[in-house]
Amino acid sequence: MAEQRDSTTEEIEGLGNKEDAAWTDYPIDTLLIRNESRTVFDVLRRIKQNNYIMDPEFQRDFIWPEDKQSKLIESVLMRIPLPVFYLAEDDQGRMVVVDGLQRLSTFKRFVDNKLCLSLPGKDELHKKRFADLSPKLQNRIEDCNLIFYIIDAKVPDRARLDIFERVNGGVPLTRQQMRNSLYMGEATRFLKDESRTDIFLDATGRSLNKDTMRDREFVNRFCAFQLLSLDEYKGNMDDFLARVLRKMNGLKPEDLLRLSAEFRRGLANNHKVFGIHAFRKHSRGQEKRGVLNASLWDVMSTGLSRYPERLVDAHAEVLKNKFYAQMKDDEFVLSITRGPSNVGKVRYRFRVADTMFKEVLGAHTT
Repeated sequence: MAEQRDSTTEEIEGLGNKEDAAWTDYPIDTLLIRNESRTVFDVLRRIKQNNYIMDPEFQRDFIWPEDKQSKLIESVLMRIPLPVFYLAEDDQGRMVVVDGLQRLSTFKRFVDNKLCLSLPGKDELHKKRFADLSPKLQNRIEDCNLIFYIIDAKVPDRARLDIFERVNGGVPLTRQQMRNSLYMGEATRFLKDESRTDIFLDATGRSLNKDTMRDREFVNRFCAFQLLSLDEYKGNMDDFLARVLRKMNGLKPEDLLRLSAEFRRGLANNHKVFGIHAFRKHSRGQEKRGVLNASLWDVMSTGLSRYPERLVDAHAEVLKNKFYAQMKDDEFVLSITRGPSNVGKVRYRFRVADTMFKEVLGAHTT
C-alpha cells in the first residue's frame, strides 16, 4: 500500500471557520457535568471490565516516560492530591477518558507489575514494582481517591467537543481526533480503513495529514452527506459529523460494505475524470495542482458515487466542460470558498452539482 506523506503545511480550502460555538450559544443548565470520587482499585476494576475506554488511537503515541510515571506513584504514596480527571459518557454508558489517560495508564501498569519505579534517592521505592511494596503501601495506592468530572451523554455534540478541547491537558487534539475517541466503534474503524486505501490516497493526492486525522475527517464528511439528508444539516458541521458516526455504529455489516463500495466508486470516478485536480478548484488546461477543497469534496465525492464508472468514463469530457463552466460561476465558487458551512450555501452547491450530474449522466442509476 502506498504510504501517505506528511502534509501538515498544505492548506485545505472550503472547511469554513473552526467549528466551535461561543459558550453563550449553550443554555447554562444544559451542560450536564457531574463529579464522582472513586478509588484507584475501583477504577482499575472498571477498566478491566471495558467500562472505561483507555486506548483512544490518537493518544497511543504519547506515553509518559517511566520517570514521570514513577513520580505519579510517588505522589500518591506521599498523599499529594492529584488533579481531577475528565471523562465523557457515551451512549452505551461507557466512559471515554478525556483528560487523565496517562495517569490512569500509569496506575494500571504499576498495579499490573509492568512498571518498575525509577526513583533514585528513594531506597524504599527505587526499582520496586507493586508486588514488592508492603501491604500498607499497596493499600495506599489502591485506596487513593480520584476525582472525576463526567460529561453526560446528553450534552450536545458540539458542546462535548468544546469541553473536550478545553480540558484536555495533553497534546492539543483536532476535532476529528476527539470524534475518534467519543464515537469509537464500527464507524471510526470504517474511517480508518477507507483512509488507508490506495484509491483514497491517489484521489486526494496524499494531501491530507493522517497524524491529525484530516484524512479521516474527509471520509467522515462523505459519510455524513451520503447517509444523512441535507435537511438534517443545520449549519453546524460538528453536530452533522457526530450524528453520522452514531448512525454508522448501528449499521449492519452489509450496509457498511455498501457504503464502502459507494465511497470507492465516487473516488475512482473523480480521479478518472479530473486526475491530480480531483476535488480542487481548477480550470481547463491548468497544470499546477491547487489545494483540496472540502466543499468540492462533499458534492463531487457523493455525487459521482451514484453512477457506474463506465457511464462516467463515457461522458468524462462533457462532465469536465460542465465543471469548468461552474468554476466560472461566481456564485458557485463563492459557495465553496467563503462561509461554506452556511446552510444556504451548502444546499445551493449540492443543488447545482446535482443538476450538473443529471444533465450529463441522467438520473442516479446505482
